[in-house]
Amino acid sequence: MAEKKKTSAGAQTPPNQKSLSENLKELAEISAWFSGQEDLDVEAGLEKVKTAAALIKSSKDKLDKLENEFKEIEKDFSEITNGNDQ
Repeated sequence: MAEKKKTSAGAQTPPNQKSLSENLKELAEISAWFSGQEDLDVEAGLEKVKTAAALIKSSKDKLDKLENEFKEIEKDFSEITNGNDQ
């Protein structure tokens, strides 16, 4: 099975500019790539691991930001429901 290649001048969108969903999708594709290898190409595998590491770091940063946003919403909601917004 042929691997999909990005053709827009060879450039790929950096993980930190992708959505969390896009990062997770690409991580799943990398995992599937490794699972489908009978004879592992070490050089290609290394590049996949580097990409996966960047995707994981970006995803963690995005999750941390989302967690902080949820905490702010929870705090605001708590203030509203406890009558502290007067």
